[in-house]
Amino acid sequence: MSKFQTSIHEYLETLPLQTFNRLYQKPATCLAVFRLLPPLGKQIIMSSLYVDPPIAVSDMKLWFKGSAGEIKHTEAMQRLKALHIFEEVRGKYAMNATFLEQFRNALTGGGNSQSFGLATSTPDKYHVDIHFLDDYATKQWEAILHFMVGTTEGRPPCKGVLNLLGRSGLMTGGADNGGGGGDQMDARDFASQMARQDFGVPKITHKGFQFLLQDINTQVWAFLLQYLNMAESLNMDLVEVLTFFFQLGSLELGKDYSSENLTPTQTHLLEDLKAYGIVYQRKRGSRRYYPTRLATTLTSGTPVMLGSHTNATKIAAAAAAKKAEEEEEDDHGFIVLETNYRIYAYTDSPLQIAVLNLFVHLRDRFPNMVTGVVTRDSIRRALSKGITADQIITYLTAHAHAQMRKHSPILPLTVVDQIRLWEIEKNRLRPVPSWLYSQFSRQQDFESTLEYASELDVVLWSNQKRRMLCITAEGHTAVGAYVRKLISRHKELQAQQAQQSSPHTHHSPHVSSVAS
Repeated sequence: MSKFQTSIHEYLETLPLQTFNRLYQKPATCLAVFRLLPPLGKQIIMSSLYVDPPIAVSDMKLWFKGSAGEIKHTEAMQRLKALHIFEEVRGKYAMNATFLEQFRNALTGGGNSQSFGLATSTPDKYHVDIHFLDDYATKQWEAILHFMVGTTEGRPPCKGVLNLLGRSGLMTGGADNGGGGGDQMDARDFASQMARQDFGVPKITHKGFQFLLQDINTQVWAFLLQYLNMAESLNMDLVEVLTFFFQLGSLELGKDYSSENLTPTQTHLLEDLKAYGIVYQRKRGSRRYYPTRLATTLTSGTPVMLGSHTNATKIAAAAAAKKAEEEEEDDHGFIVLETNYRIYAYTDSPLQIAVLNLFVHLRDRFPNMVTGVVTRDSIRRALSKGITADQIITYLTAHAHAQMRKHSPILPLTVVDQIRLWEIEKNRLRPVPSWLYSQFSRQQDFESTLEYASELDVVLWSNQKRRMLCITAEGHTAVGAYVRKLISRHKELQAQQAQQSSPHTHHSPHVSSVAS
């Protein structure tokens, strides 16, 4: 099953040292990479930040106790070395000089870099508040998700979004574009045909279904990583694109920033990010832009809850802070799951209903609620589209109603266990590349080959009566050579018998390949 490259670390670790040296020239980039690190990696950096001479490997191991601590230390250092923050030279750990200098500047406010954005010096005549930015980000991002599940009848997203949907394999061209859900057409063809609307209804792929069940942070990073993969084909500087992404994660929500200091690559990037709802710009070519909540949480690790912050603000103004938090929590969770597999979803969002329909058999719909039941058929339908049991359980947990969150565990264990059992039931058989040996003319040849393959421990299946033998792909070379020896031996016997004028035909074993 295809897996999303949703971790920015996995992408960064593929970049060469020269790229990192350019990236680490900006304090905002150093701070963003630091914030994305696991806690132990952060602790190692902070403990080494003002230790000028390189640290001996043996000395750093003393910071950790026991074998478990050494294992965690090794894993953390492997990540830091992969990101070229540390390097090991002659038994000592030395921090990247560029990262060290700029990260210090990020913490102390030193240097004259404008990597944290250039705030505008004059008030905006058309200033917008956080409420507007949240609504804008919600509208833009959910429009993409609505298009993926087919719940909107309006115009499709812009060409840049369609490029990403086609290139990432989240959607395919439609019935007339050949192939099943996993097929992928060229991104430019997909976008141009979608813009003309001259072909079948676009289809969401199994990767698209998995994408819908992720949290918003993961979805946004999946989009941005695909954009990074397209940067080279768009003649964009990869370092400038990454730098701008990290810069957005350090900006302040509700403030406007000047676009005059942006490079041509970043200016073009700003236009594309508007379509995703990551930034807001009043009109094309405007000299200022506003980061939305999708941007400011890129490197914070904080889950994004679009469309709920305005409600929380209203409640906080009308009641106590504790009551406001309870109301905000109610707004986030809308699913009630009972032990009898029934689901009650308190929502009128077509997008949330469409996502539920992926793995729930919906029965009734009311103005503010839908009801359904989790069945074996509904779960198997979701599994066939590439959705896993863990993704379903995670989605139900993340969107559980506030009343369900008062219990531990949040979801009924009977339902959770049954969903996992249905997945195990579907995955009872696994495809294994193998070789099938058949048509042995003599029982002795079959038994000899079976004995040889058993000694090599490469036998997957055998049938004495039908003289058939299935071995692993790795064992085919050795077993095939053994069978060829049997064939040559039979040919020698046939030649000897022909000379004695008493021919007797022997059929050689037949070998065929099969993917079973």
